[in-house]
Amino acid sequence: MEKYYQSGWNEQFMSRVVSFSVDNQFADELDAIVAKLGYSNRSRFLRDASLHYAEQLQRGTLESMKSDEKVEGVLIVYYQHGVEQKLHDVRHSGNISVTSYHHSCLVESHTCVDTMQASGTAEQFRKVMQKLQNTENVDRVEFVPAPMREHGCC
Repeated sequence: MEKYYQSGWNEQFMSRVVSFSVDNQFADELDAIVAKLGYSNRSRFLRDASLHYAEQLQRGTLESMKSDEKVEGVLIVYYQHGVEQKLHDVRHSGNISVTSYHHSCLVESHTCVDTMQASGTAEQFRKVMQKLQNTENVDRVEFVPAPMREHGCC
């Protein structure tokens, strides 16, 4: 274990406390949000919220990104039957690179949902989403970008 500590392994997994003061009303409202969203504690929620907010400020929304900016994430399409061929065309168009695809029928809402893990430029995603949003029987189109990282999982 000493070898890992000397190489900095332990340092990257250590925690630091960052604190700030708020008024009682804010604290109560924050605790209610944390509980409602199912977080086990305030710290995890605030960490996630801070990272999400900072990333959005740095990167911007899909709409505000530079056209040639590379982006990857999950495209989510809610629709009614009859749109399957158009989604097939999107997946195989080459406009975005789809690496994974999933279809499901939501029983309670009587809605189909397709998710596509994909990559491309911000402009390519905007065009695909605009085309889908203007397609009859498509209820909603959302894009969830992957977090920005310089290193990590793969």
